[in-house]
Amino acid sequence: MRHLYEDAYPYDATGPRRHEDWVLDVMALMARVPDPRGWAGLDDAAQAPERAASRTYPFVAHSPEHIAPRLQEIDRAGAENLLLALTDDGCTLSNLRRFAESEEELREMARTILARYGGEAGYHTNINRGHVRGTLDFTSSGWAYSPLSVYTEDYGLIVVSDTEVGMFWNFADY
Repeated sequence: MRHLYEDAYPYDATGPRRHEDWVLDVMALMARVPDPRGWAGLDDAAQAPERAASRTYPFVAHSPEHIAPRLQEIDRAGAENLLLALTDDGCTLSNLRRFAESEEELREMARTILARYGGEAGYHTNINRGHVRGTLDFTSSGWAYSPLSVYTEDYGLIVVSDTEVGMFWNFADY
């Protein structure tokens, strides 16, 4: 993960799934609940002075009623693309040009990350890209997102399994 997100400002973490309403588990992840398997995540804001005032920084401490409608379900192919698009600002697959690895090698890395959550996981994002609900169209020039942080742009992927919830997020301020 560090290799993929070395040029991003990432928050990548996994926490336990404890609630039927998994948005509550997302909120716990924003507050830095520990990984149930003890794996390290990526949290570039961990040492930010703003964390003293807010455990969720850079996320804003929203209610579940605020967060839930801002997330849309996407398919696994969209989740794989999104993991790769999160590698840098702008949330585009053009980010892949900077890597020495081939696109297929990078896709295998994304599939490895998603495999942790099993084949029955659900995928959700705060991004709306393209016109077909349930997928992300990275060939589309227009996109919108619903920020959940203090930054002017944030975009991410939430992966929900029966036992875990993962967040893969990137932040930008222009």
